[in-house]
Amino acid sequence: MEKQLKADIGLLLVTVGWGASFILTKDSLSELQTYNFLAIRFLLAFFISAFFYYKRMMKIEKTTLKFGLILGVLLYAHYALQTVGLNYTSASKSAFITGLNVILVPIFYSILSKNIPSKRVSISAILALIGLGFLTLNTNIDGVNIGDIYTLICAFVFAFYIIYVGKYTKDVESISMAIIQLGVVGILSMITSLAFENPTMKVSLGGWINIVVLAIVCTSGAYIVQNVAQKYTTPNHTALIYTCEPVFAGIFGFLFFNEYLGVKGSFGAFLILTGMLMAEINFKKLFNKDKSKSRSK
Repeated sequence: MEKQLKADIGLLLVTVGWGASFILTKDSLSELQTYNFLAIRFLLAFFISAFFYYKRMMKIEKTTLKFGLILGVLLYAHYALQTVGLNYTSASKSAFITGLNVILVPIFYSILSKNIPSKRVSISAILALIGLGFLTLNTNIDGVNIGDIYTLICAFVFAFYIIYVGKYTKDVESISMAIIQLGVVGILSMITSLAFENPTMKVSLGGWINIVVLAIVCTSGAYIVQNVAQKYTTPNHTALIYTCEPVFAGIFGFLFFNEYLGVKGSFGAFLILTGMLMAEINFKKLFNKDKSKSRSK
């Protein structure tokens, strides 16, 4: 199996975890305020990761530390802007606008790398974006508000985060760089919580189980996998694969809350998966390969 395919499968598994995280996050936020929750989640993920990879962390280089700090600030800005935006806009609009990075990443990446994305990737991204619209947007869409602006900036930030993870991870030790990011998000979230919330550690046993699972699987595991996987795949593929997050969120919503996607949502999920498959499989090359085999017979 090619390294890029393995990397893309790893990123797809990340979206499965993030899709499931909506359920755990929803339960956790019933007991904790937003940044209080993020601080506990990311700091716990940081300490667990640092414990298991302490040998790497003891040998961390200045460049790895610097890149981890930069990416950590970008990741925190993504969470902060998205959270603030959700106070003024709907969850469906937020999901769609954040998902715009499937288009923003190829645009910014082509500008920065001076490398125009292929037609196949461009068509895949457009299909995924249309599918995202069907999946997330409802019929009661009002005008643009300040929350939409915050969320759009969030989409820009996350697009650059994906691009720079792809750039930096090729030059440093990826796991240590990912762990530093977790610590940065945790510390900045804690500062924000102290400034604007009433932070607490009083959480029920069920709440702590949710947070531990989120910290280990959906935070530590997810961001370590992303930072390692992006050594072998492109930012364009990463952005495209991440559009599957709301698809898996819909699947878990159906399994645990009997939430139905409906015809429109199911069609949107189909378009997203079609776009992803188009990016992963070169049908033209596959067809020509089969054709040449038949001729040789």
